Parts: sequence; C-alpha cells; structure tokens
Amino acid sequence: MDRGVPLSQVGHLLDVCAKLTDEQLEWTAPGTYGTIASTFQHLIAAEQRYLRRLDGGEPATNERDEFFGIAKLRELANSGGDRLIEAAGKIKPDDTVDTKFDDERVKLHLGVVIIQALHHGNDHRTHVCTILGHHDIPYGDMDVWAYGDATGAVAPIPSNS
Repeated sequence: MDRGVPLSQVGHLLDVCAKLTDEQLEWTAPGTYGTIASTFQHLIAAEQRYLRRLDGGEPATNERDEFFGIAKLRELANSGGDRLIEAAGKIKPDDTVDTKFDDERVKLHLGVVIIQALHHGNDHRTHVCTILGHHDIPYGDMDVWAYGDATGAVAPIPSNS
C-alpha cells in the first residue's frame, strides 16, 4: 500500500539510498555490519525470517542471495512492514511457536519476535546512518517523532477559537 510517505524508517533510508551509485552502496564504516547493500540485504532477510515465525509465510530472500537492488528491497520492506503490523495486532501474550534457535528446538513467544524485529531494524538502520554520515550524505530526520509527523500519527489539535 502506498501511503505517500515511507512506511518505516527503513523505507525512508531505502529512498535516500536509491539515489546512490552502485559504488556508493558498497561503502562501509568502522563498527557497522558491512556495506550499505549488505546491511539492507541482511535487515530485510531477517525480517522475512521473523515473519515466517509470525505468520508462516516463506521468506522471499535471504542475505546469501545476490544483491538485487534498492527497488526490490523497498518492495519487500513495504510488504514486510504491512505484515509485521498485521501480525503484531493479532498475537496474544501467550502465543508461541516451536522453532529452531541457536541449533536448538525451542518454544518462542511471538512477542519476543516482534520486539526482536523492532530492535534489529533499529540497530541496522543506525549502521546505515553511520555509513551515510561517515561519507557526508544527509539522510534527514530519523526519529519516531518525525515518522509520526510524516504519517499523520502526530497531528495538531485544532483550537476552538
């Protein structure tokens, strides 16, 4: 669904990085996951795995796939974001899934998966921002308040005057 603004901060960053050259997408910086391209690929692939645990869908990519570009990642980020929001609205505190984690079969609470998706996304978005900043590429306001403003989730209350 096209909201006219990025669904998430990852959508915003993908829009920023869509303007970069292939060479720039290979930039990295100390202390980050890797290149811009590999970080996005990892981030979106991990989100796909979280969704498999939440809604049973098969991942559309993984980080071992050849980089297929920002446009495809943007498409996966949009659909994945919609699915995460839908899944988060449906799960109950006691919902679990039997899954493999660190080479062991475990019962995993789905709330933990949602929290991990949020944390993991934030962590790697920060890596991309670090790389962009290291190379003097502006990326705009990335906080949640800016997202709320952009999506209408933070809206002024009209005065009654």
